[in-house]
Amino acid sequence: MEPDLADLIPLFVGEVRGRLERLAGLCPRVESDAAAAAEVRRELHTLKGAGRMLRLGAFAELCHAAEGVLQGSRPDAIHLLTRVTDRLSTMVDVVAAGETPVEDRDLLAALAGTQATLPPPLAAQHHGLHEPPLPHAAGEVRIGAPELNALAEEATRLRILARGSERHVRRVHELVRLAEASMREPNAQQALAALATALRRTEVEAEATQKLLLHSAEQQLDGLLALQLQPLHGLLLALARHARELARGLGREVEVEVDGGDTRLDRRIIQDLEEALLHIVRNAVDHGVEAPERRAALGKPVAGAIRIEASATAGRVRIAIADDGAGIDPAKVVEAAVEAGVIERGRAATLGRDEALRLVFRPGFSTRQEVTELSGRGVGLDAVASVAARAGGSVALDSVAGRGTTVAVEVPVARRGEEVVTVRVGGQRLALPSAVVRRVDRFAAVAAVERDGRTLVEIEGRMVPFVFLARTLGEEPAPVQFLLRGVHAGRPVAVAVDSVEGTEEILLFPPGRVLASNRLLDSVALLSSGQPVGVLSPEALSRDTGARRAAETARPARPARLKVLLVDDSMVTREMERRLLEDAGFDVATAADGQEALAQLSGEAYDCLVTDVEMPGMDGYELTRHVRTVPALAHLPIVVVTTHDRPEERLRGLESGADAYLAKQGLDARELVALVKRLGGS
Repeated sequence: MEPDLADLIPLFVGEVRGRLERLAGLCPRVESDAAAAAEVRRELHTLKGAGRMLRLGAFAELCHAAEGVLQGSRPDAIHLLTRVTDRLSTMVDVVAAGETPVEDRDLLAALAGTQATLPPPLAAQHHGLHEPPLPHAAGEVRIGAPELNALAEEATRLRILARGSERHVRRVHELVRLAEASMREPNAQQALAALATALRRTEVEAEATQKLLLHSAEQQLDGLLALQLQPLHGLLLALARHARELARGLGREVEVEVDGGDTRLDRRIIQDLEEALLHIVRNAVDHGVEAPERRAALGKPVAGAIRIEASATAGRVRIAIADDGAGIDPAKVVEAAVEAGVIERGRAATLGRDEALRLVFRPGFSTRQEVTELSGRGVGLDAVASVAARAGGSVALDSVAGRGTTVAVEVPVARRGEEVVTVRVGGQRLALPSAVVRRVDRFAAVAAVERDGRTLVEIEGRMVPFVFLARTLGEEPAPVQFLLRGVHAGRPVAVAVDSVEGTEEILLFPPGRVLASNRLLDSVALLSSGQPVGVLSPEALSRDTGARRAAETARPARPARLKVLLVDDSMVTREMERRLLEDAGFDVATAADGQEALAQLSGEAYDCLVTDVEMPGMDGYELTRHVRTVPALAHLPIVVVTTHDRPEERLRGLESGADAYLAKQGLDARELVALVKRLGGS
């Protein structure tokens, strides 16, 4: 595996294992189900593209050869495809171990029809393969018999209680019929009194059943969540190993101390945080700890010190990564933020130390070019904060120039329902995490004033800046507004809404692709009524939006960056091409299929569209033809990048309306960048 692609291995392995699981389920149906055969062909095509992007020739070649099996009617198709799936799985294990898989000539010959039979599976050993590694701990949960029995008993109890509640429903139906009949009684008052007595008895019984149901559900949830918890020992050791390896690669020395490995955290949250924590470690080594000669000149030990610590308290887990490196100078942060257009210079002059340090979490601040003056610190911390927020947590940073930096991620110990405050703005119902809200005040909408690009209102003799949500959403605000105030990641949050409905426990869903471009919302959720609700982003609300608008107005003119929409259903391919384009200075948005691309094109202006061909649902040809039928998009430059390299495929792509056609195999990054620049008008 080539070193410059090594950090893509986890992404490749995770995506490919999921696709191979789908292939294993589809292969037995390819001879009898045309839709299954088409899905197998599409999955193989996507896997081939991902393999080629990672320069795994043996993997991509096997996928390509397997596609040929689906072209005709071979009697051994199911057997061959099953063997291909098994072999690809073994290759993925080899890649996960950091090695490069080798070609399976016997299987390739069988797929080509030049070999009648396949050798037994043990022949794989002759290709230099190792035993597949054990499953990652985060992907496996072992349940003991006592725990399994307890869960089964609790599930049975829940079902019994739920079925028992049916009698309350029947009783209510009876009372409804009695109420309707009582309206025809001559002595309606006496009938209503009897009905009220019956209703009270039913109310008491239903309340008792509801309490039993809730108690049983809580017990079962606690039991299930306990199974999700796992010690952080393995993760912390992996982070420490990564720090040492990175330091060696940079010609530096670090001593890593690990503490709190027995702390337990929901394995789902661990998986969500892995990449974010790796990024913090990279920053600590690459941009925190100084080079040996610099440390010696400063009188510091030649080996830098990094401490990775986990601790738990009050249902929360805190993972802190500290270094004794150069630290961050708040004044340089502010200057870099002003230069980047993140904050207006007049506003910057009023910031205190903590407010200045929090600027490193701003999205506009987190690019390499803009933070070079700060030794790179701050790169990607906005993404780290977003990951923590989606897990129900937050990120805090503390630093002393010359002495080091500590970045701490705090999350719930387990993922369960989150309590939110439901609010209304115009005709929209929204939610805000209850943990953010510390007080609620009322004020007249007319009392709000605009000053220095910010919206403020006087509360108890103090002018409070806030987000006027109705105006932000283009709604007419109600005469009386409710100001919800609190703190998120150490930053004040203040948002005005038309009304506050109350609190409710919800189950958050991961943010959909459509929400990716909506920074005001973190995710969507279902209320207990079944109604979907958008959950407001505390991160977005905690920023001074008014000051940012003023800064954008006062920002000096800069050359516009080309905006590119990249469409590909393979995460690995998207990531590879996104990096190529962003390294060339483009702003890149991504979509996983044609429908999602159309949704983004309808709400955002782009300078160029780069698309794959083979995608589920609407493929690249259909997407191109559809774009050409929309007047506003008729002249949008379109570049097709695909593994199809036959002349007839190129002709088909150009006939559908594409401006250029590139093959993924042997893709020249310079050619792609030059095309986008030329077609996008840069």
